[in-house]
Amino acid sequence: MPQRPYRSASAEPANVEGEVSVSNRSDAPTIGAATSNRHDDGTAKNRLDRFFEISKRGSSVAAEVRGGVVTFVTMAYIVILNPIILSSGVDVDGNSLDFAQLSAVTGLTAGVMTILFGLVARLPFGFAAGLGINSFLAVSVVGEVTWPEAMGLVIINGLIIVLLAATGLRRMIFDAVPLQLKLAITVGIGLFIAFIGFVNAGFVTATGVGSPPVGLGVEGSIATVPALVFVFTLLLTGILMARRVRGGILIGLVSGTVVAVIVEAVWNLGSAVDAPGGWGLSVPELPAQWVSLPDLALVGQVDLFGAFARIGVLAALMLVFTLVFTNFFDAMGTLTGLAKEAGLSDAHGNFPRLRSALVVEGVGAVAGGYTSGSSNTVFIESGAGIGEGARTGLANLVTGGLFLVAMFFTPLVSIVPTEVAAAALVIVGALMMSQIRAIDFSDFSVLLPVFLAVTVMPLTYSIANGIGAGFVSWVIVRVFAGKAREISPLLWVVSAGFVVFFARGPIEAFLGA
Repeated sequence: MPQRPYRSASAEPANVEGEVSVSNRSDAPTIGAATSNRHDDGTAKNRLDRFFEISKRGSSVAAEVRGGVVTFVTMAYIVILNPIILSSGVDVDGNSLDFAQLSAVTGLTAGVMTILFGLVARLPFGFAAGLGINSFLAVSVVGEVTWPEAMGLVIINGLIIVLLAATGLRRMIFDAVPLQLKLAITVGIGLFIAFIGFVNAGFVTATGVGSPPVGLGVEGSIATVPALVFVFTLLLTGILMARRVRGGILIGLVSGTVVAVIVEAVWNLGSAVDAPGGWGLSVPELPAQWVSLPDLALVGQVDLFGAFARIGVLAALMLVFTLVFTNFFDAMGTLTGLAKEAGLSDAHGNFPRLRSALVVEGVGAVAGGYTSGSSNTVFIESGAGIGEGARTGLANLVTGGLFLVAMFFTPLVSIVPTEVAAAALVIVGALMMSQIRAIDFSDFSVLLPVFLAVTVMPLTYSIANGIGAGFVSWVIVRVFAGKAREISPLLWVVSAGFVVFFARGPIEAFLGA
């Protein structure tokens, strides 16, 4: 497997649009010369290479396809999980969303947005319904408004984010973040990804008591067969990665899935919902029906301003504020971490077509609200495809195409069990953890904010919470350390916003009173 590229201190500076040259990496794979497109013969292959800068980024069409497939496999669970979460929410009128319809729009939006991002931003970052926001909608928002009104709020949230990105304010906030915090965000996301993997695999479980809140497996033991399949897939993938085998992550995922299918055929474990020791979200068995037509009836079922009339302007604005903050900083952290992992960041954390990426990410929220599938955003699981070699938007065309196909093959997508996909997430988390080596911990005013950003993310299950803890502590500690002049004014403003974000519960209660 090609060595993963890391930016060197001598990296070329970014241009106005955030373009970064990576052709001078000494450790980049030598798949095609970076100058090959200077003397092309105008063939479709060379035009594809020029458009996505495949050779320039040290990649190949095969690596992009392989990475795109891996990203889809690690993200495919969202076609099942997002409907589970959203369909569980009963709105203020007693209505809920249909599971099959949600599955269809989840695949549709993820496919369209992933392809759009690949064509516009030309980066290998997959899109799908954000898990933080869909849970917030199902648990909190629809208790006060209807589902169409809730999706109207999601669209407004997306329009605000698009406006911030188009005017350059979102880029300014991105640039105002110190490099140490950007690196901390990458490391924190790595730990968050790994934690998600451990939880999805049943390797780490809730104890149900105050202390300790989580534990290993079942009562401190790896006592289930699905958890053992996770361990097998994790170790196999780790060995393949250590030996630099091309397609190591994909081989691990396929091998783990085959083992899981055989295990299920022999022992008939079933779902954990029905019996202890069963599989998580999906049971790895060949479905009786492989193809089903997608029902897209939820598309356009939106009431844009109904929530303001129902619960009042101030209460609706607080909901929008929460959505914007969660969406904005979750995406910023994910983009930063993935770009760094792909070796596409410069010395300041900027990456190719940054403004375009930020605009399209906002469009994802608008699209998700319009299709009633919840806000779509960049998925941290894209790191699995990056670890497999994806470096350009061509990988997104593969991932997005597979999501569109998945609308018709929802039963087939569910064959890959969560426990197998979780192994890839842990591997990616380990890869992203390596970025911590670039942070200088000799200054405690840097150490504490970095530590809080890294640890709060996985411990609170929220990228936005980790970023907020890092920002607020950075401002406060650096000020009292006599380094106030080094803090960007925008960072002051954003940190103040995070203080409001963290105190939104009492604020909402006060407004309600």
